[in-house]
Amino acid sequence: MRQRVALARVLILRPRVLLMDEPFGALDAYTREEMQKLLLHLWDQLGQTILFVTHDVNEAVILADRILVIDRCPGRIHREIQVSLSRPRKSYEGQVPKFTRRLSDILSQKK
Repeated sequence: MRQRVALARVLILRPRVLLMDEPFGALDAYTREEMQKLLLHLWDQLGQTILFVTHDVNEAVILADRILVIDRCPGRIHREIQVSLSRPRKSYEGQVPKFTRRLSDILSQKK
């Protein structure tokens, strides 16, 4: 509930860009999925740019149109990946797990 309230408080201000740094990391799986759905609905309705930081590859694939992978040192963009899957995306449907596995394989390869 606190995450929903925090999101509502920010959206009232109608920022052009919304920066979210692992906002769903501490949530249980069900609540996390519900918050992802809510965020996607709000993004669809309001059209704001959202910069979403996550360590969860599956979450990135579900939410993003573009994924930027950052190197540890010195914090530069290592790789940019376009997510070309149609919406809505669901973590349990075939397209997302396949893309996530492929993305994980790409990320595990050396430069």
